[in-house]
Amino acid sequence: MKAYIFPGQGAQFLGMGKDLYEQSGQARELFEKANEILGFRITDVMFEGTEEDLKQTNVTQPAIFLHSVILAKVLGSDFQPDMVAGHSLGEFSALVASGALSFEDGLRLVAARANAMQKACEIQPGTMAAILALDDFTVEDICQQLTDVVVPANYNCPGQLVISGTVAGIDAACEKMTAAGAKRAMKLNVGGAFHSPLMEAARVELEQAIVNTAFSKPVCPIYQNIDAKAYTNVEQIKHNLIAQLTGPVRWTQTVEHMLEDGATSFTEVGPGKVLQGLVKKVNREVATASAAIQE
Repeated sequence: MKAYIFPGQGAQFLGMGKDLYEQSGQARELFEKANEILGFRITDVMFEGTEEDLKQTNVTQPAIFLHSVILAKVLGSDFQPDMVAGHSLGEFSALVASGALSFEDGLRLVAARANAMQKACEIQPGTMAAILALDDFTVEDICQQLTDVVVPANYNCPGQLVISGTVAGIDAACEKMTAAGAKRAMKLNVGGAFHSPLMEAARVELEQAIVNTAFSKPVCPIYQNIDAKAYTNVEQIKHNLIAQLTGPVRWTQTVEHMLEDGATSFTEVGPGKVLQGLVKKVNREVATASAAIQE
């Protein structure tokens, strides 16, 4: 069974999507439609912008989404998923690619999400840190011991868990994690405490947008971040998507569940190869690939 996976923030690179734009008329049309919907030429930033331009949340999230979704659409009949999943932002790409959301609605939600997250970061400053080579239970236990808000945010693969919370809380947590035997506890260069209770203002704002958006039944199950389980029911999908901003990304468990349900290959659709690396950490034997349009 073919699993298709969609990357999240951090996968962006300079010039992303330019080859798609130049190779395919369909892609060009969708990119131009995106420029109209967003009210600025995101293609200029993606194709010719600086790293600093591309790092702005209101650009990064739509840029990665567009790269993934347009690539999936251009694949045409080559895109035949038996199951899909996306990492954080990638969940929106997976929903559009599997037909649960229209291209336009997906893009509007991603833009709303990026703006809501940016605002939440300003209201509640926070940060994140990657904890390497420490078991999940120990990381969870240390997070619970702290008085500041610190929670597990991204279960990326065995031995790699990202935590999220207040700056003071993350500093204290990193010390404790190192003392408990973590190989590394390194703060990430991010603008806020994503996938933590500090994103509550963004969750409330995005909830309204999600509730007011029309969703359809996807063509295949989507494994959602919040509990790593497969869904096709529209109301459940919306509910899980709303919970996603303040809840953890259970990527390790998602890959495990997809494998248990018969996934034989994982194809990453979008920029970079981060997710393929994480899949291999869960199961070294499974086939992974990057989606590409035939020349």
